[in-house]
Amino acid sequence: MSLADWKEDQKLINRISAAIRSGNVSHAYIIEGDTQTDKERFARDFLKALCCRERPGSGCDVCASCRKIDHDNSEDLYIVRADGISVKDKDIALLQENLKTKPTGERNMALIANADTMTVRAQNRLLKTLEEPPGNAVILLLSENKENLRETIRSRCISYRLGGFRTDDSGFEGANEMVNALLENEKFFYLKKLLSGYVKNREDAFKLLDGMEKIYRNFVIGDDERGRLVRSEDVFSYIELIEEARRDIIANVNYNYAIKDMIIKIGGIYG
Repeated sequence: MSLADWKEDQKLINRISAAIRSGNVSHAYIIEGDTQTDKERFARDFLKALCCRERPGSGCDVCASCRKIDHDNSEDLYIVRADGISVKDKDIALLQENLKTKPTGERNMALIANADTMTVRAQNRLLKTLEEPPGNAVILLLSENKENLRETIRSRCISYRLGGFRTDDSGFEGANEMVNALLENEKFFYLKKLLSGYVKNREDAFKLLDGMEKIYRNFVIGDDERGRLVRSEDVFSYIELIEEARRDIIANVNYNYAIKDMIIKIGGIYG
């Protein structure tokens, strides 16, 4: 798979490809997308497009560089993932040391998954690297909600929001039913029954939150006629409550409790 396969994000892909071909590449990017968007797949396709000499700006998927990035054996690519529920200071410290080494190719690259779970100390440490990037290294921060990153980090990165290739859209049906039930002021016992039918585990909870947030964002931009039934300021409150529930679950709050608490609060605003 290459950048060209991200059809639903075509305008974004065109901008990225043009920047790579012109050599106008930044040292740091935030790649934002919901739980169901394959952000790591996009990041790899981005880096292939950056490094590929056969098809610069797109990636060929067959040269040694592309294959190494796809199979996690590129000598110049360093991947950081959450240790438990967060990316910790020691993880970023190790990354900093790795980025100081001489690359075998044109540049060192870093992919930080779950970047929005970085601890405060980890973010402070990363900020130093963003302020003084080593050589022409490129750092990609993958995030479900970039607002969880410090403003000083966000301001030093180019941000892209993905809405295309998804690993699973199964949460949307439940989210749509839940939004409709809230709009119709259904009783809480009905909302709990609806919840138990769609949310069986932590992953299902994230899918429901992603689906509800997408629906409410469509309310705001006018892509869903149901948005006329509620005030825009209330919709922004719903989105913040969804983000609050997501943060609670990431912090290991029981997913059932977090979702039910969110529903009660949204229902109170509706009422």
